[in-house]
Amino acid sequence: MRARSVEEPGPRLPVLIRYGHRSWLVPLAVLAAVVGVDAATPATFASVSWLAMVPVVAAGLCGPAATTLFALLAVVAYPALDSIWSKSQGIEDFLLVIAGAAVSVPISIFRARAAAYVHHLQGTAETTRQVVLRPVPPGWGGVDSAARYLAADVEARVGGDFYDVLATPFGARVILGDVQGKGLPAVSAAAALVGCFREAAFHEADLATVASWLEERLHRQNLLAERLGEQEERFATAVVVWFPADAPGEGEVVNFGHDSPHVLGPAGVRQLPPGNGAPLGLAQLAGGLPEVRRLSLGPEETVLIVSDGVTEARDRTGAFFALRDHLERLAARPGAVDPGRLVDEVAAEVLRHTGGRLTDDTALLAVRTPPVAPAVPAGSAD
Repeated sequence: MRARSVEEPGPRLPVLIRYGHRSWLVPLAVLAAVVGVDAATPATFASVSWLAMVPVVAAGLCGPAATTLFALLAVVAYPALDSIWSKSQGIEDFLLVIAGAAVSVPISIFRARAAAYVHHLQGTAETTRQVVLRPVPPGWGGVDSAARYLAADVEARVGGDFYDVLATPFGARVILGDVQGKGLPAVSAAAALVGCFREAAFHEADLATVASWLEERLHRQNLLAERLGEQEERFATAVVVWFPADAPGEGEVVNFGHDSPHVLGPAGVRQLPPGNGAPLGLAQLAGGLPEVRRLSLGPEETVLIVSDGVTEARDRTGAFFALRDHLERLAARPGAVDPGRLVDEVAAEVLRHTGGRLTDDTALLAVRTPPVAPAVPAGSAD
């Protein structure tokens, strides 16, 4: 997997082209090897029947057209080689080559159909991802932001982690969260929460009111899921941060039982107070919603929010990923607080730590208020 957000879908290519990487060179090399061995060995060593491997190898690597071509080459090459070196062991060897050629073509066709079906599923999953995790334009909402999503399920490419950056009349508001569970129910709950956030955060001036809307939305989502036969109620941890447009350096944050965001800047790394509130969907059990807290940001400080795919990432020995240690090393480098560079560095380090074997979806969101340019005195020279 690559240390970046899930890739944008490329143009749909024919199945034959999508195999790519010059895979036809492998069966061609096998054909050349069989011919070479047959030419270099004495008459008592008959290897021409090995031609049966050529179309079989092609069926596993190439498309139907290339497989058909190699099947014909194998069938034609057998009598040609037999006439040159007279090393055939009989008609049964020729029948073996014909059988290998006949079987390889339908295998290649079935494989091409399966590849096309998987490609179709990936396109469907990509559409779902674009709804839940839509791209964020640079400078959206008056803040610099960058997000990365690494799916543990490479084919599905979307799970229960979600994030968004929203431009509102009150300033930028961002969210990152993680729905409990996996599969379509988790994706459905994530989509419901993101949709609710986009409306509530835009229209409601009070962040506590936005929090209440999110809690109510997941409650109604659970009621619907229960009526549809789901046995398990969903809850979600999340962090919502508000960067007021009229108060640079100040903000508000509400934490629904999520890992506390880190703040990186010239002074180093600090972590916001832990979220003592209940996750979304559990407010009734916890006696209410979490409190909204003030957030003070110094010049050139970046807020980093991650899902538990980062904090609970393990290596081969079972050791957890040391996020704080890595952030402290990053903060000492020039330009480390740039949101795009920050999420790229952390995502890449997580992949290195796990050896590329992610066991949980991973989401990262970095946001900072752009530095305010110093005012130019009136009448100054250009």
